Amino acid sequence: MQAQKSVQIAPVEFDLNLTRTLVPLKDMSESHLLALLNDALIEVVCAGQTLFNAGAYDAHHVYLLHGDVALVDGAGNRTRIKGRSSLFPIAHHQPRQVTAIAETDCSVLRIDSEHLDKMLTWSQVADYLQLIISRERDLDEDIDWMMTVLRSNLFFKVPPLNVEQIFSRLTPQVVYAGDVIIRQGEMGEQCYFIKEGEADVTRHSDNKRQHLATIGVGRCFGEDALVNETVRNATVMMRTDGVLMRLEKQDFYRLLKEPSVSALSFNELENTLAKGVVTVDVRSEDEYSEVHLPKAVNIPLNILAIKSRLLNKDSLYIFYCDTGRRSRAAAYLLAEHGYKTLALENCTSLFGSVGKELMVDRRNYVLRDGQALPGRTE
Repeated sequence: MQAQKSVQIAPVEFDLNLTRTLVPLKDMSESHLLALLNDALIEVVCAGQTLFNAGAYDAHHVYLLHGDVALVDGAGNRTRIKGRSSLFPIAHHQPRQVTAIAETDCSVLRIDSEHLDKMLTWSQVADYLQLIISRERDLDEDIDWMMTVLRSNLFFKVPPLNVEQIFSRLTPQVVYAGDVIIRQGEMGEQCYFIKEGEADVTRHSDNKRQHLATIGVGRCFGEDALVNETVRNATVMMRTDGVLMRLEKQDFYRLLKEPSVSALSFNELENTLAKGVVTVDVRSEDEYSEVHLPKAVNIPLNILAIKSRLLNKDSLYIFYCDTGRRSRAAAYLLAEHGYKTLALENCTSLFGSVGKELMVDRRNYVLRDGQALPGRTE
């Protein structure tokens, strides 16, 4: 049985107020969410059409915005879900366990799962670093600028584990009004972020100079030199005195290499749990509340900097999430600050048939003195 083709609306304006209530989209910064939605689709599915089939690997998060959908399992049992009755993606775990059929005309939001996972991790690691930076009183004046840099799409291809290295790769450069920073037609080996001041972007064509834009604090320019072997397509001249932060091409390439993270094999998980090692679920509170490993505590990645003080540096902790990306980032970042951490390998197995006997706990647990204890129930 093949999924029937839906009717796609394009272009479409996303309702951000609606979208930012969805799990886990609600835990992303606006800049990262908008970047994610650039490649997302809103589709209209007519009554009787199939959204996805049981057994399929479609690598998408599918959210029901409006209408009714029936979920049909292998025995023919039907469960109806209504638009906005759940903030989670429809029957998300893959391969799909059920077939989803529109009972009425529906609208759905379809997002590439890999892209979502990358952008979610990037957004939450940026939140983590913002909290770290805010503790450094001598960086108070730089917080806004530094966060603007982290939200630049230039770094979306950089593994989130390298986020703390980005600023160490940037070199300050004092500039003055009239300085030409990059020149159209030249090969480039650097890009720049404006920390202070303004610059004019111009392009020469047919012996005429065209003013393209005036750019200010937080803007990046010259980034094509880092990702493409091509000449500069515009000239940038300082309009005012200022300070630039320069990133060399080779430093950018170094940032693209993901560092290694100490890991625990999935096959060793049960024995490790039996020894009483605390597991840390870094998914959102909403995801954690659905189901989690026995006695796992919840420390969402975006508030890791606040909650890390609850961990004991003498104890070992196992970090996991639904894909492994957020948990690798958490384990790595804390290990850099002296904590004993392991990231669980093959996290996706937890949410399939292999891990269903382990993922049974819905109670809330909290950390006290570095150990997991039952939390308050509502």
